[in-house]
Amino acid sequence: MKKTIIISLITLLVISFGCKTNSVTTTSQSDTKTVKEIPKREHSVQALLWQQRAAEYKALCHQAYNIAKLRIDALANKQHIKPIAIVTDIDETVLDNSPYNARMVKSDSGYTSKSWISWGKERRARVVPGALDFFNYANKKGVTIFYLSNRYNVQKSETIDNLKKAGFPNVDETHVLLRTNSSGKQARRDIISKTHQIVMLLGDNLSDFSEDFDKQPSKKRNALVLEKKKSFGNNFIVFPNPMYGDWENKGIYEGSYKWTDKQKDSIRKAKLLLN
Repeated sequence: MKKTIIISLITLLVISFGCKTNSVTTTSQSDTKTVKEIPKREHSVQALLWQQRAAEYKALCHQAYNIAKLRIDALANKQHIKPIAIVTDIDETVLDNSPYNARMVKSDSGYTSKSWISWGKERRARVVPGALDFFNYANKKGVTIFYLSNRYNVQKSETIDNLKKAGFPNVDETHVLLRTNSSGKQARRDIISKTHQIVMLLGDNLSDFSEDFDKQPSKKRNALVLEKKKSFGNNFIVFPNPMYGDWENKGIYEGSYKWTDKQKDSIRKAKLLLN
């Protein structure tokens, strides 16, 4: 009888221990799975929500365009050797593509040229707050507008359609200059400078203003901003874009497109300033 009781107790202990072990293993596997399945674009959700929902985002865009309007009033009345022109970026400066970024979050996918081109074909990018009023005002003042973007040249037709649909002036094959061989914009700015005097540049990325910023790491980009600080709000008008840009790819990720999602997560956390 005693032997039977002892065997029964041992059996219960083994079963109990086995259950606990399985529970720990299961929990451990669950934790591991959770870590591996962090969504690719989870880190961008807050930035995306800010751009789509925050009144502060809209206020900053209106502020930038209000400053640009004041500068046009001052510049348009001066004598110039050539016709004066504005050179503006398109994406996140004139057109808001945040729905494309929102779709990446929803589909748990990264950027691809295929999905970007597909989004452009929808011709549904909205107008950045303040953009339409400003460019129509500049056009009435006799200022020529050039839309200089790193959209692929194969997107030219739908880009022109989207801009025209929104009501922007000076939208045609001549005034919309997209990327062909290089993402650098200086060569295209030089083409414009042959016939016009560029009095203002607008963009959300520092390379929209000067080739000095091209392919530079964060430290150099910050140093260059200090050097050129008098240009901002004068002939350089900057727009907020926390979703993407050279600040991320060339800066945070050090110009490499080969990092895995896990490595990118580690890099982002490592570059947080704690003091």
